[in-house]
Amino acid sequence: MKDVFFFNSMLTPKIITVVYWLLLISVIISGLGTMFTGFAGFWQSLVIIVFGCIGVRIWCELLIVLFKINDNLKNIADKE
Repeated sequence: MKDVFFFNSMLTPKIITVVYWLLLISVIISGLGTMFTGFAGFWQSLVIIVFGCIGVRIWCELLIVLFKINDNLKNIADKE
């Protein structure tokens, strides 16, 4: 816990993982909700589910890459 308070350990990557799963569930529920309403239809809901899942994954990966870069730079600095 001390590492978190003194910023030696990053808390955000763990939060991003939880946010990823919550967003993934919400995209799937949104797509299924669109599928069963008579307004949009089956194909539009498939587009929402597929591209929503891909978009959420890309967004979370871009955020995680920043923290991976930080970890790698920290490892390089520790070697010197």
